Amino acid sequence: MDLEVGMIIEGKVTGITKFGAFVDLEGGKTGMVHISEVAPTYVNDIKDYLTEGQTVKVKVITINEDGKISLSIKKAMPPQRKPSNQQGWNTSTSKQPSNPRPGNYEWQPPKKNESASFEDMLSKFKQASDEKMSDLKRMESKRGGYSRRGNSQK
Repeated sequence: MDLEVGMIIEGKVTGITKFGAFVDLEGGKTGMVHISEVAPTYVNDIKDYLTEGQTVKVKVITINEDGKISLSIKKAMPPQRKPSNQQGWNTSTSKQPSNPRPGNYEWQPPKKNESASFEDMLSKFKQASDEKMSDLKRMESKRGGYSRRGNSQK
């Protein structure tokens, strides 16, 4: 079987390193999955996701002139729709690494609501902006204030 870029095939993990995993493919060929291509989340330790001897589906990303094959496990996965809250911040805790980074949020635009008029959206934006500004002013007053000219008045 000839490999082509974009193909999704199965392979067997034969070796794991700090930077990736080696996968045996059909036809006696070996490719490498870089640590950034193992999962759709941050991967600190590849052994949290893969073990030697495990069969995985991989997508062929590149085949270099010298025969090196780059593979991706995360690109071979079906796209997943993540639930999100109303503000557009995805806080789902699907498969997280054993030591996730704090504040791991992805911004997603809010769902389009065709019944909302431009004036309604503008009013919501202004209200959110005013709340943020009042929070900012409250924090500045706790720190002793500041001057817009750069001169502190203490």
